[in-house]
Amino acid sequence: AVGEANARALLRSVRPGDLVTLHDPQTAGLAPALHRAGVRVVWRSHIGTDAHDESTDRAWAFLRPFLETVDAFVFSRTQYVPTWLTERHVAVIQPSIDPLSAKNRPLDDDAAAAIVRRMGLRAGRRPRERALYRRGDGSVGVVHREPVSLHSLAPPPAEAPLILQISRWDPLKDMAGVMSSFAADTTSLDGAHLALVGPDVTGVTDDPEGSRVFAGCVELWHRLPPRSRARIHLACLPMADAEENAVMVSALQRQATVIAQKSLAEGFGLTVTEAMWKSRPVVASAVGGIRDQIQHGVHGLLLEDPHDRAAFAAEAGGLLRDDGLAASLGAGARSRALEQFLDDRQLCQQSALYQVLAAA
Repeated sequence: AVGEANARALLRSVRPGDLVTLHDPQTAGLAPALHRAGVRVVWRSHIGTDAHDESTDRAWAFLRPFLETVDAFVFSRTQYVPTWLTERHVAVIQPSIDPLSAKNRPLDDDAAAAIVRRMGLRAGRRPRERALYRRGDGSVGVVHREPVSLHSLAPPPAEAPLILQISRWDPLKDMAGVMSSFAADTTSLDGAHLALVGPDVTGVTDDPEGSRVFAGCVELWHRLPPRSRARIHLACLPMADAEENAVMVSALQRQATVIAQKSLAEGFGLTVTEAMWKSRPVVASAVGGIRDQIQHGVHGLLLEDPHDRAAFAAEAGGLLRDDGLAASLGAGARSRALEQFLDDRQLCQQSALYQVLAAA
């Protein structure tokens, strides 16, 4: 019913011969109505799985009737393409980041440090310090907001190494697993602090599990021994101002010593790309599109088993002890992001696809 209402609204804006790209399963129901109106349709799936089994077959069986009239399909990985599309027009186009967006444009170290202090995730806030940044329109912005929810005994000391994972509060991001890995280690990560940061769980309407996952992380944090709890920090960032939120994420990524993405599954993993663009050494699970972004030991470190908590602690701890390796991986990551994962590459690929469809 929602799809039908959205299709009627969309058809007031498009005409026969236009080309529309629909994103992800939520939009699949729009495709038949657009086709009947003479509109060319591309369906872009941002999610996927390397495994094809009875569960994925059932999912595709549900979606397929809505997608039969689609003119072309786009996936992030070849492994995500189902067999029933073998004879159809399929393109593999990896996602990208915009280097000029608020999350990815340059932010100097002093500004990033002031913003992170404002958020309560670094100690040493100076009296009346203002957390300033440059807004997209060129004006000067000020980070006024603090985390909506912050669980921390005290901010991490300015000199302490900071391991950071920024993700939605989603079970597949394994925030609780990162916390447990960090808390269980008694050698490799000694002296470091961990920040697990995600969006305000009341501000992401399409993530119904967020509140439950965050609550579970808070409950786990409270059960930790005081020494571990003092070095682990949970924060939900405000979503009221999208640009301010993006700058807060950027500041955290730039101030982190190591960035983690210990996901149990990933469609692609743009938080990894963002970290790479900022020359941060990354420890990530070798799942989904992360495999396409990072060559182990060149652009970051990959965990072959995302459930191996000891391996995560060992890899992260190794980066904390080896500044040369961390710098080398950060430089390799930046070059890789520059060459492969900026939006000009993606736009060129999309343009080539659209030209083929327009000529058909």
